[in-house]
Amino acid sequence: MNTLQQVKTLVYKDIVLEWRSKYAINGILLYVVSTVFVCYQAFKSVDTLVWNALFWIILLFASINAISRSFTQESPYRQLYYYTIVSPSAIILSKIIYNSLVMILLSTIAYTVYSITFKNPIGDPLLYGFTVLLGSISFASVFTMVSGISAKAGNNSTLMAILSFPVIIPLLIVLIKLSQNALTGLDRAISTGEIVVLLAINVITITISLLLFPYLWRD
Repeated sequence: MNTLQQVKTLVYKDIVLEWRSKYAINGILLYVVSTVFVCYQAFKSVDTLVWNALFWIILLFASINAISRSFTQESPYRQLYYYTIVSPSAIILSKIIYNSLVMILLSTIAYTVYSITFKNPIGDPLLYGFTVLLGSISFASVFTMVSGISAKAGNNSTLMAILSFPVIIPLLIVLIKLSQNALTGLDRAISTGEIVVLLAINVITITISLLLFPYLWRD
């Protein structure tokens, strides 16, 4: 079985397991909805800048809760079994793809609930939706890589925070700037630089994951 088939099988396995239990996804959905409700009770109405910042804060912490357990939920015996039948590259790619799908679902729900609760001030909905899509994939790739590293270091949550901080901060800056352009309805050509940066971050993160994870997995 080649790497592509291994990735498809592992992604399908994760989807089936999550569909059977639904504990993790239901917990994250509850977090998103309750956080939006608390923000609404606290602010009632917000300006454009605060609207944008609150949305990305909610999405950031939802992604941390959703992805931080990517590897810790797998028992050592199951990981040993994976080690004997699939390649490390297939494992990390399948986790990134699965977490990206989860984040796209969560971001869609969060955006819908958030827009219904607060007045939607977006000037360019298509660009904003594209930004949310890129942001979801970026969060998934970064936190999946960091989760894999911290899992092999004894599930150290402090290590995960330290490793993700240098990547998440510039990522958030670019996302907020790009989404702010969409909110104000600026010409899309102005946002080309931010889109290229986001794509580059995703490519670099996935490449590093493919290069680094086989050595972590071997240990």
